[in-house]
Amino acid sequence: MSKIRIQEVQTKSDWTSFIDLPWQIYKGYPNWVPPLRIAVRDTLDVKKNPFFKHAKMRPILAYQDGRLVGRAVGVIDDNHNQFHSEKVAFFGFYESTNDQNVANALLDDLAGWAKKNGMETVRGPMNPSTNHECGLLVEGFDDPPSVMMTYNPPYYATLFEKWGLTKSKDLYAYVVSEGAKFSERLLVQAEKVRKKGNIVFRSLNLKDFDGEVSKILEIYNDAWERNWGFVPMNEEEFRHMAKDMKAVIDPRLCLIAEVDGKAVGFALTLPDINQAIAKVKDGRLLPTGLFKLLWHLKGPARKSTINRCRILTLGVKKAYREFGLGSLFYSEYLKLGPALGYPKGEASWILEDNRPMNRALTLMCGEKNKTYRIYDRSLAN
Repeated sequence: MSKIRIQEVQTKSDWTSFIDLPWQIYKGYPNWVPPLRIAVRDTLDVKKNPFFKHAKMRPILAYQDGRLVGRAVGVIDDNHNQFHSEKVAFFGFYESTNDQNVANALLDDLAGWAKKNGMETVRGPMNPSTNHECGLLVEGFDDPPSVMMTYNPPYYATLFEKWGLTKSKDLYAYVVSEGAKFSERLLVQAEKVRKKGNIVFRSLNLKDFDGEVSKILEIYNDAWERNWGFVPMNEEEFRHMAKDMKAVIDPRLCLIAEVDGKAVGFALTLPDINQAIAKVKDGRLLPTGLFKLLWHLKGPARKSTINRCRILTLGVKKAYREFGLGSLFYSEYLKLGPALGYPKGEASWILEDNRPMNRALTLMCGEKNKTYRIYDRSLAN
């Protein structure tokens, strides 16, 4: 049996190998959406991504007989560990052949690195945190992933579990199709709540983008304060992410809820740009990829290419949760989405134990069509 050699990613050539590997792994997986290579590199650029001002990483490659067979990244996020009083090292950006020896070598290396840095638990996959892509797909392989959601071969779960990882938390995705609706009784009740609370919904104002981002950041950090896995984002990090999204958002889909003129809740919904990115099969924007992307993203092919959206984030300030704004947001989207050319939407991800959100989506005939899993393993032994 050939020995697996682990090598830290350091050179430009190493990064090229790291980014290229998925095209080897996903041959024969028609529902995989190739990432834009530049996006992967930017996410992991410690000089450009403000996330790494409070986190460090260890990117590695696995070789067998001179052939690249796997990759992974270890991440220690000081903000997460301070906020949750934990000593956790995350792992993410995992890809490998269907070989337990390869998986063991990659995960053993990251576990050793984590222990040397005083960590007590390995958790993942996180790419690189819960504020980015995260979770291993364990159910729902017959549908391509929505924007900023993951996809992976089914065998990854077996590799992880045989190494000793166990379920920490499941995350759900719901698909809501045109024609879905709340019961008339619930709609009447929602309208009463709206009028009683003087609640107004409005779209994102791109002319005051910086001001809107400030309002959303305030809601974001208040709404999720003690949710599982949540870590507050500082202004630099939040604006970095917002800047990347600005180029692809449909402002009509981004709703802000106001009570007496004060912003108290928001829902960020993105057109499923993965449907356009899938057309750039090699993940390269040059020489022709950018033209293909723009043709399907903003050009004449947009209407025939992008027919669904993803409700990415929905939050309400704690002081206003009694208003039932979560259901009201979904009620708005049931009317808004189809009218804007999105007959299908995905609400993701929803924590498995978030009963209010899971109930609201079930009541509006949402179908749970995907499950993503976060795994843990103690480093005590």
